[in-house]
Amino acid sequence: MTNPAQSERATLQYRRRIERVVDHIGRHLDEDLDLERLAAVACFSPCHFHRIYRATMGETVTDTVRRRRLHRAAAELVEGLLPIPRVARRAGYSGVAAFTRAFSSTYGIPPAAYRARGPLDAPPMSAPKGTPAMTDVAIRSTEPVRVAAIAHSGDYQEIGHAFERLQAWAGSSGVIGADTRFFGIFHDDPSSVAKDRLRADACMTVPPGTTLPDGVRMLEIAGGRHAVLRHRGPYAELERTYRRLYRDWLPGSGEEPADRPCVEEYLNDCRVLPPAEWLTDVFMPLAERG
Repeated sequence: MTNPAQSERATLQYRRRIERVVDHIGRHLDEDLDLERLAAVACFSPCHFHRIYRATMGETVTDTVRRRRLHRAAAELVEGLLPIPRVARRAGYSGVAAFTRAFSSTYGIPPAAYRARGPLDAPPMSAPKGTPAMTDVAIRSTEPVRVAAIAHSGDYQEIGHAFERLQAWAGSSGVIGADTRFFGIFHDDPSSVAKDRLRADACMTVPPGTTLPDGVRMLEIAGGRHAVLRHRGPYAELERTYRRLYRDWLPGSGEEPADRPCVEEYLNDCRVLPPAEWLTDVFMPLAERG
């Protein structure tokens, strides 16, 4: 009979093996990521690896790779620096036609039309059909939230890698429940700080007393007054919501931002819903009044 110490060691080994796969996917999105190769990274046989990965991560490894590549493609289309055939190849498609079908199926709009919406910092205009809707800004007073966090450095569009590391640990440790909340803390302005110097934290709530592994730390998201704007749509377009807050709302609001970073709370599961339905609340900290 396995004793508790042996069971804990076995769980740790499984988590680390899945984490190796998550890390490999994040670092090698441009390479061949077939099931056999990833099973070898985890040191599992292919026939068992698929089930173990899905049980831990909540989706198949094929789903993870496809989702990560299409998210990167959406960000590249928004940036407008690469031609669409190049974006298609980086997403793992041999031609634009196949990429267009896959992107349209997931994002609900062809890549060329997605790009044609214009840059994230474009002046306000009437939103084309299909543009993610945003609710009005609300002022909320929030309580502090204790979270487990993994630090991320570099392009904010790649923070998904840190969240998947959290998922690998949390899924194998049984700390995810119906009340679990997921947050991102973003410490820098991506328009004024080089991508390789950007700092963020991928965070999730955990039960009190949870033992954290190496690389995961406990921190507190400060409470207080916040301006909150809900973003509906792909994460690649979140900068539009920040522009709305900082450019269109803050100057005439009579409010002053507090000296704390903005926080995003992810309200639904990007693994099971199409990007057009992803909901994110963006919290801008405000100075206290009185």
